[in-house]
Amino acid sequence: MRLFLLTALAMAAFAGNSVLNRMAVGGGWIEAADFAGARLLAGAAALLALVFWRFRARGVPVWPGARGRAVGPAALLIYLFGFSLAYGGIDAGAGALILFATVQVTMFAGALIAAEAVPARRWAGAALALAGLAGLLAPGTGTGISLMHAGFMALAGAGWGIYSLSARGQADALAATAWNFALAVPPGLALVWLLRGAGTVSAAGLGLAVLSGMVTSGLGYALWYAILPRLGAARAGVAQLTVPVLAAACGAVVLAEPVSLRLVVAGLVVLGGVALALSVRRV
Repeated sequence: MRLFLLTALAMAAFAGNSVLNRMAVGGGWIEAADFAGARLLAGAAALLALVFWRFRARGVPVWPGARGRAVGPAALLIYLFGFSLAYGGIDAGAGALILFATVQVTMFAGALIAAEAVPARRWAGAALALAGLAGLLAPGTGTGISLMHAGFMALAGAGWGIYSLSARGQADALAATAWNFALAVPPGLALVWLLRGAGTVSAAGLGLAVLSGMVTSGLGYALWYAILPRLGAARAGVAQLTVPVLAAACGAVVLAEPVSLRLVVAGLVVLGGVALALSVRRV
């Protein structure tokens, strides 16, 4: 029961990133670039504090090694800025669904590029997820989804997929994530300067960005990496299927966003395809 509750808390944190971003950026309380920059700074501070606390308490090395140090921060920036730019014009649930689908498709493409053996069920699952995403974004369907903002979210999903691929095999995922956040800060601040407009930063918007960075990102990732070894790959993959559902539910309750039949059907198709791709054949 304790593992279930901790897993549910981690998934709620991930879904919370969508709600907080949508509330702040979509509500006009802060610009997308400012939100992404503040989230990056707060996340780096929280994660590095955890890594150094763990070093003082248990002597675990602070630096995880050089593997992925170039790709990780770059992919993280693509995710963070694409994510915030997308929520300037897309609902929380739809955004989380697009993100989730493109992450899985990116990782599937990575497996093909690496010449990994790809079973038929992963091909079928990826095709099903793409079909659901295409149905959601098809023009003339009356969904009200901005294709530009959907494109930003797809870019964010590709960034997170590349980040996940670069992090595979890391002996210390928490430390690797902390340093990727920290190393992304200088170029991230440069991106904030390049991308921000003339909008003001409200206290509420900045507070939501810091909350997203420190709690739903920093502490959320720390919790996830702590319980991941006990979950295993199959259960971890299934658990993540709940994130778009939670984001849509929270968006409907907290932000009064509509949940259309098309979103529900597309969500079922996408999540069904991902579940099929993640399934393990029993022998």
